[in-house]
Amino acid sequence: MPRLSIDPPSSKSLQLRPAPVGRTAHQPPRLRDWAGLTDADVLARHRPGQTDPLQVLEVLLRLHNQQHTSRQKTVSHKTRQDRADFLRRFYAALHDRAGFKTLPDPRNLGQKHIRAMVQVWRSDKLKPATIQTYLSFLRGLALWTGKPGFVRGPAFYGLELHEYQRHEVAERDKSWSAQGLDIDALLQRVSAYDAYVGASLRVIHAFGLRKKESVMLRPNALVVPFEATGLPPEERQADHYLWVRQGAKNGRPRYLPLDTPQRQQAIAHAQRVAGTDVEAHLGRPDRSLKQNMQRFAYVLRKFCFTKRKLGVTAHGLRHEALIGEYVVRTGQQPPVRGGASDGSNEVKAACLAVSRMAGHSRPRASRAYLGAILGRPRRKASQTDGADAMEATAA
Repeated sequence: MPRLSIDPPSSKSLQLRPAPVGRTAHQPPRLRDWAGLTDADVLARHRPGQTDPLQVLEVLLRLHNQQHTSRQKTVSHKTRQDRADFLRRFYAALHDRAGFKTLPDPRNLGQKHIRAMVQVWRSDKLKPATIQTYLSFLRGLALWTGKPGFVRGPAFYGLELHEYQRHEVAERDKSWSAQGLDIDALLQRVSAYDAYVGASLRVIHAFGLRKKESVMLRPNALVVPFEATGLPPEERQADHYLWVRQGAKNGRPRYLPLDTPQRQQAIAHAQRVAGTDVEAHLGRPDRSLKQNMQRFAYVLRKFCFTKRKLGVTAHGLRHEALIGEYVVRTGQQPPVRGGASDGSNEVKAACLAVSRMAGHSRPRASRAYLGAILGRPRRKASQTDGADAMEATAA
C-alpha cells in the first residue's frame, strides 16, 4: 500500500491568492495609493484623453481582473493571466494590425474597434473557440467600464456560423488505444528514458490528470485515508484517496479513489521515482515548474507523441482514463466510440462522475471526452464566459 500522509486539507490551504499584474511600462499606482477610494474614484484620477489608454487598461486589470464576469467568484490565475495578456495584445494590434493611429481609452472602446479586430482574427483563421474566448474577454472589459451588453455576439460582427460555433462535444476518440498503441509498452520506454516524465504519464493514464497536475503531483504527501477526505460515508469507494491539489484548474481540488490495481501501482511507482522526501513532486527537483513542463513536452516529441506523428498527445491518456471510467460505470462504450446514449439515470450519473474525475463541476463537461450524451441542453456559445470557454476547449 502506498505511503500515506493523513493530514486533512485545511480551509486555509484552499484559499486563492490574487494574481499579481506583470511589470509593464504602464504600471498603475501602488495599491496603498488607492486606500479609501472606490473603483470609480480610482478611475476618476485617470481622465479619458489625459491618461495613456494603456495605463488605464492596467488600472482596470488591477481593479477587476480577478473577478468572474458573470458569477460571484474569482477566476483562476491562468484565466487572469490569459485575459490580461489578450487585452494587452488587443490594444497593440489595434495599432499594428487594425490601423488605428490613436488608441482609444478602454472606457471609449467602440464597435468599430471590435469590428476591425474581428476581421483581423478572421484573416488569421482563428479557431471558433479562440474567437469566442476573445469576445468573452472583451465582454469582461466592457463590464469593468460600466457597459454590460456592449460586446455583441459573433454574428453581429459579420462572422459565419462555422467561424464561431464551438465544438464542445468530442467528435472523435482521442485516446491512445483508439490509435492502436500499446500503452504499457510505450510508458515503459518513456520511463527508461526519463523516470519523471514516465511517472507523470502513468498517473495521467490511471487518474485522468492534466499535464500540469501530474508534474506538480506530490505522491508521498497527497495520498490520504478516506477519513481525511471529508467525503460522505456513502460515497466511499476505497480506503485511500489521491488528493489532486497543485495545478488544479480554477484552484478546484478533488479526491480520486485508489480503487483499482492500476491506480495503486501508478502511485507506488510515482512514490519510488519521487524518493523519500514527503514534499517531492514528479518534476526534477533541480528544475523549475516551467523547465519541467518544457522537459515533459520535449520527451513527448522525442517519442513522437504528437498529432502529426502518432496522432496522440499526453491529453489522450486523460481521455483514455475518463472513457474507461464511463465504461466501468455503465458497462457500455460512450457515443464517441460508437455506443448508444439513452439518457438514463445511470448514464447521467456516469457523466457526472466523469466530469468530477476530470476536475469539472458541471456534467456537460463530460461531453468533451465521451461525445454527445442525450438529455443535455446546449447553451448558446455567445453566452459562455471566458473562463468557461477555456474550460471547454482546454479540458
